[in-house]
Amino acid sequence: MDFISIAKSAKEAALKAADLTCDIKNSALLKIADAIENSAEKIFAANKDDLEEAEKLVASGEITKSTFNRLKLDQNKMRDMVQGIRDIAKLEDPINKKLLVRELDKDLTLYKISCPIGVLGIIFEARPDVIAQISSLAIKSSNAVILKGGKESKHTNQTILGIINSALDEIKGFPKNLLQQVFTRDDVAEMLKCDKYINLIIPRGGNKLVKFIKENTKISVLGHADGICHIFVDESADLEMAQKIIVDAKTQYPSACNSVETLLIHENFPKKDELLASLQLEEIQLINNPESWAHEYGDKILAFKTVKNIDEAIEHINTYGSGHTDSIITKNIENAEKFMNKVDSAGVYFNVSTRFADGYRYGFGAEVGISTNKTHARGPVGLEGLTIYKYKLVGNGQIVKDYADGVKKFHHKEIV
Repeated sequence: MDFISIAKSAKEAALKAADLTCDIKNSALLKIADAIENSAEKIFAANKDDLEEAEKLVASGEITKSTFNRLKLDQNKMRDMVQGIRDIAKLEDPINKKLLVRELDKDLTLYKISCPIGVLGIIFEARPDVIAQISSLAIKSSNAVILKGGKESKHTNQTILGIINSALDEIKGFPKNLLQQVFTRDDVAEMLKCDKYINLIIPRGGNKLVKFIKENTKISVLGHADGICHIFVDESADLEMAQKIIVDAKTQYPSACNSVETLLIHENFPKKDELLASLQLEEIQLINNPESWAHEYGDKILAFKTVKNIDEAIEHINTYGSGHTDSIITKNIENAEKFMNKVDSAGVYFNVSTRFADGYRYGFGAEVGISTNKTHARGPVGLEGLTIYKYKLVGNGQIVKDYADGVKKFHHKEIV
């Protein structure tokens, strides 16, 4: 099937999905969770094939070591993937929610109602658990999705989506072609041109991928190009807390986009040398005066800088940061509030690791990605970020002329 046929069938499926009941969607999600759990060994076998091939790609320089690390599925990721699907099934249906009810005049009522976006084009690298996350969010939000994973995860992606669609085939009344997958670069080129059928592109990958997509499509793009996250250690910070948070933010999953890349330390913090020494003991490579303060290492490498005060820290973050997630460690509540109000990022944290920037940890069940956009959705994007809204106006023969001529007047009464 050519790409236009795939996109057209996705649009048709999306229109049917808009009318799905919450019960049908939840039944589908629970069926998928069971199917993936019961097929874990089959998925691990496919992932092993991908890993073996990806080792050659790392050796040839076609993919990075951090991409390889994101590719590996283990028992913990499998557990989280399955639990995430079940958590999404427990969430409130995001569709057909009344966001506003306003009586414009007697017998003339305006409703603002949540509805699906339509067809989502998802382009991602490595991380095969993305398939289950996005598919589940798409089902619950009544959107269709066309997935394009990297060649390094082809076997795992095919296996997981095959299991998902086999489970959906058993759900009566569930539309066909809601979840589809493409594989080639030509498909990506066609996707980016397909604004007639695709409503939103969501890239999940490195800087080059996201920039390429943003520069080569008229379709709205939701995502982030960089994950330049910062931690600022204020002069009143607790040393033990700072050590624990920074180590977690840098080493728990170094290749993640919410891993810390730059450490800023107040010049009056009394235990700077002790802090830096403790980080080196955790095998973190520290870099002072790097070539660029806007570099995403994706490894156990951490740039650091001493700043005069909180204002310099905020200025540095707003200059070199990517608007992703930044954290302050301090005992000073006033400084914490100032930091969180003035740092222009999707996530601003106080005494916690930047690694909390995640849809699953936020209680969204999963995420379709993290957005640094300032329109529609920002931060980890869950169900709400995959909906838009429409206005419904219900009247009884009213015409604008009566209001223009002063025969009738609007009273704009909010209905709770």
